[in-house]
Amino acid sequence: MIYTVTFNPALDYAVYLDEFVPGAVNRTSQESLCCGGKGVNVSIVLHNLGVETVALGFLAGFTGRIIRTWLGEMGVASDFIPLSHGMSRINVKIKYQGETEINGQGPDIDQKALQSLFEKLDRLGEGDTLVLAGSIPASIPADIYQQILARLQGRGIRYVVDATGRLLENVLEYHPFLIKPNHTELGEICGCTLDPEDTQAIARCARSLQARGARNVLVSMAGAGALLISEDGQSFRQAAAKGTVRNSVGAGDSMVAGFLAGWEQHHDYQKALRLGTAAGGATAFSPNLADRAGVEAVLHSLSI
Repeated sequence: MIYTVTFNPALDYAVYLDEFVPGAVNRTSQESLCCGGKGVNVSIVLHNLGVETVALGFLAGFTGRIIRTWLGEMGVASDFIPLSHGMSRINVKIKYQGETEINGQGPDIDQKALQSLFEKLDRLGEGDTLVLAGSIPASIPADIYQQILARLQGRGIRYVVDATGRLLENVLEYHPFLIKPNHTELGEICGCTLDPEDTQAIARCARSLQARGARNVLVSMAGAGALLISEDGQSFRQAAAKGTVRNSVGAGDSMVAGFLAGWEQHHDYQKALRLGTAAGGATAFSPNLADRAGVEAVLHSLSI
């Protein structure tokens, strides 16, 4: 079973504008509302690809109730912890001459709620996969990812971490099965600027994170595709999917979901990379998260 943890789930409200005038009344040409948060996104795409998953995390207020209800209607299993105060955040995505995001803060998470999460995670065991994705709220300890992985060490659980900066660096010692920085995030960790076309430099930086503990490093490189440095010493390059980008929100999460689905199905790193790239592309080319039909269509169009 693949479990995801999202500390700060959201409702993502996307508004499309034909023009935008600051300080004036602006009217949308199109709008959409959907569940969001990196771990939630991973669980949705895994479910769409037929992989069993449970979404964990925290929900609060009427927005939290909407998120729980919608996931249930989609058939995505969840076991969220309800918070007694505040409300789950609403993130606004403005689609005008690119994408502008305004993300809410979300509710405070107290120690009692955090302990409830630990108790749920204690049920995981041999063969399970745990995905920790995204930033963490200011109300919980900055080392929460480390606390979780330290607590679960030695149980045969695969860890996947999709985070940035110190949050990612600090978990490397726990040997995560997969980490997924993009080339910009990878460069920030390594103290350099990486050109997405310079796969040799990207591979060197990725291998430096392997040397610090990561088992597999998947680097998304925007239009240049993706690069996987696998734990068996191999390097796999996958060209980007071809299509018109309509939505970049959730594309990286979809890549993680596709990779994990591919690994569950084939236990083959190259096939997992291809399915991950297809899932990321399918989300980018549609207004919503990728569904099975969209992923399969992009998969058939991929070149090596």
